[in-house]
Amino acid sequence: VGERTAEKIKIQIGSATEDLEVPPEDMSVQGRDLLTGKPKQVEISYREIAKALDKSILRIEDAVMEITMQGPQLEFEGKTSICISGANLSVQLNGSEIEKNVAVAVTSGDQLKFGQRRSGCRAYLAILGGFEVKEVLGSKSWYDGITENYRLNKGQMLNYPEVSNDVKNKFASVKTKEDYIFENEIEVFPGPEFEKLSSSQKHTLFETEFTIDGSSNRMAYRFQEDFKNDLEAIPTGPVVPGTVQLTPAGNVIPLMKDCQVTGGYPRILQLSEKGIRIMAQKIPGEKIRFRRIDY
Repeated sequence: VGERTAEKIKIQIGSATEDLEVPPEDMSVQGRDLLTGKPKQVEISYREIAKALDKSILRIEDAVMEITMQGPQLEFEGKTSICISGANLSVQLNGSEIEKNVAVAVTSGDQLKFGQRRSGCRAYLAILGGFEVKEVLGSKSWYDGITENYRLNKGQMLNYPEVSNDVKNKFASVKTKEDYIFENEIEVFPGPEFEKLSSSQKHTLFETEFTIDGSSNRMAYRFQEDFKNDLEAIPTGPVVPGTVQLTPAGNVIPLMKDCQVTGGYPRILQLSEKGIRIMAQKIPGEKIRFRRIDY
């Protein structure tokens, strides 16, 4: 299936677990049979999606460090390997700048320093075996009011498994695309309440250049511009990362990875996965436009 169909599957029946109290209905999907090369239509369930994601989810359970705009200086106390991706924050190891998206060997006494932001908003530091942090509510993330820590403090110790730092060439490479950090068009699908907007509102929504507000965070992004809203409130319904809500005050709010699970504001748009990645790398003052794509 193509990217748009995959997005529709994710929104309608995507699940990371087979145990749901209120499971979604099966979905009919049409694509190309890889064995015969012919078009084929099949019914798929959320359980099949959960099984397909199982191995991928296991691989991403290791804790990584997210660095927003300005990073710390870290000193390692044992051998390991690290990798940095995302925003360009001028990262140096022992005074020499290191490349992103490649494994780098470190040893006891090595110092990693994040410097001036060159592009993007969020960088990610992965360490072989993951940071050893306490799991709370099935997650290794830190969150204010839920976990003991919610940000890294000066002098704080983070444990990690000491392993061989022998970074071997496995005659394979990871292809990465960094262009998304510089894009300002956010791909969106029509949301459940999109058709309640007038033709004029729809036109304005896609013609307006929105400015990222300083109150934006991992829960939701906000814009400095208001948007005329005469829609009625809706019954509380489900929302997911990427859902774009329209408040009674005229605030257009794209929800991000730490968003709530329900909301009562009209859901006028839904960011694609690529759209979420682009939005997450925008800093206050930068501008974006929405670009509609269809399922």
